[in-house]
Amino acid sequence: MKLWSKQNAPGSDLTKSIERFTTGDDIAFDLLLAPFDVLGSMAHTRMLAKTGLITATESAQITEILQSIYADIAAGRFAIEPGVEDVHSQVEILLTRALGDVGKKVHSARSRNDQVLLDLKLWLRHALQSIAEKTRQLAQVLLHLSQQHQNTLLPGYTHLQVAMPSSFGLWFAAYAEGLAEDLFTLEAAYRSANQNPLGSAAGYGSSLPIDRRFTTLLLGFEDLNWNVVYAQMTRGKSEKIAGFALAQIATTLSRLCMDITLYMSQNLGFLSLPDHLTTGSSIMPHKKNPDVFELIRAFCNEIQGVPANIQHVIGNLPSGYHRDLQIIKGQIMPAFGRLSDCLDMALQMLPELVITENITADPKYQYMFSVEAVNQLVKEGIPFRDAYRQVGLAIEAGEPFGQLATNQRMDAAMLHHTHEGSLGNLCNEEIADKLARAFHRFGFEQAAIMQELVGTGMN
Repeated sequence: MKLWSKQNAPGSDLTKSIERFTTGDDIAFDLLLAPFDVLGSMAHTRMLAKTGLITATESAQITEILQSIYADIAAGRFAIEPGVEDVHSQVEILLTRALGDVGKKVHSARSRNDQVLLDLKLWLRHALQSIAEKTRQLAQVLLHLSQQHQNTLLPGYTHLQVAMPSSFGLWFAAYAEGLAEDLFTLEAAYRSANQNPLGSAAGYGSSLPIDRRFTTLLLGFEDLNWNVVYAQMTRGKSEKIAGFALAQIATTLSRLCMDITLYMSQNLGFLSLPDHLTTGSSIMPHKKNPDVFELIRAFCNEIQGVPANIQHVIGNLPSGYHRDLQIIKGQIMPAFGRLSDCLDMALQMLPELVITENITADPKYQYMFSVEAVNQLVKEGIPFRDAYRQVGLAIEAGEPFGQLATNQRMDAAMLHHTHEGSLGNLCNEEIADKLARAFHRFGFEQAAIMQELVGTGMN
C-alpha cells in the first residue's frame, strides 16, 4: 500500500507496470537523499511541537526514532523495502511501526512535494560543498606546481602555431585561477540551493500555523523561498544552476586535460608520466597512453551537457509540481559523482607529471622570440611598426633577428617580464588570495548547524 492510497486494493499487472515506469531508477537516487530526508523530518518535528501541532512528548518520541534511522543510514543498514515507493514513505513507515499513530503525525503541514524539494536542496548544498573543497585543493596543487616550475619555459601557441614564450609556471597558474573563478559560479549554485522551501507543501502552503523561519534556522539555510508557489518552481531551477556550475569546472578541467594529452604527444614531448600511470597497446609495444586524462576530458565534456538536458525537461513546464521533474535526479546526481571522481583523479595525477627541460633549445621554437626582438628595438627608441617590419623582414630573409632566438639555454627569468601575471611576475599569491576569498564566501559553517539535530538534547 502506498501512503497516498485510500484503499487496500491488490495491484494489477497494469498497475505494477505503471509503477515500474513511474519509479524508474528513483529508488537508487532516493538512497542518497535518505540522511537529508531524516534531517528535514527532525526539523519539521521540532517545528510542529513549537507551534503546538504535536506535544513535546510526541516530538521527543518521533525525534528519537528519527535519530535511530539516521544512525542506520550512516552505518549502511538502511534500505527501501520492496513495494515501498520512495525514501519518504520508508521513513514514515518506520516511524509508524515504532510509534503507531504518533508516527503518522510527522506529515502534518507537509507534502511530498516540499519534502523531496527540501531533501534535494539539502543534498545539493552538501554535494556542492564537496565539489568546492576538491576544486580548491586542485587549484592549490596547480599553484604549487606553478611555483615549482616557474622558470621553465614552455612554447605558447595561438591557432596551434608557435606564438610566444610561456612557462610551465604561467600555464599551471592559469588553470589555478580558472578554478578559483569557477568557484564564483559554484557559489551562486550554492546560494540557490541554500533557500528553505519547507512549508510550501504541495505548492500552496498550509492553513496550519507553521513556523517556516524556525525550520530555516534549524537547517542552517541562508534564507527562505518566501513565496510558496515559487518555492515549488525552484524544483529543476536549482538543479540547472548547479549543473551549470559543474559544467564550468568541467570546462576548465577538460581544457587542462586536453593540453596535457597534447603536450605528452611525441611531436611535442613537453610532458610525460611514469610508466605505471599510462596504458599500453595490444599491438604497439612502444605506446604509453594518457588514458586517465583522456577519460577525464570525456567525462567533463559529458558533464557540460547536463544543464542543457535539465533545461529540455523544465523549459515548457507551467507552475506547480509535475512528475517530469522526477527524472532530473538522474541528470544532476550522477554528474556530481562523475565530476568528483574526475577531480580526485586529477589530484592524484598532476603531481606525477614529469616536466621536460630546455624545450625551447630546439631551433623550431626560435620564432617565438620574435616579439621579444621587436620589443628590444622599441626599448631602443624605434617606433613599434618600424621595429615589427625590421624583424619581420629579417625572418623572411632567414637572417638573425635577435640574440634570444639563438640562445640554447633559456629560462623565464632571462626574459625580464615584470608586469602582473606575466612570466616574471606570476602573482600566485594574489591568485591564492582570490581562491581563499572565493571559498570563504560560501559560508559552509552556517549549514553545519543542522547536524545538531542528530545529537541528543535537541527535542
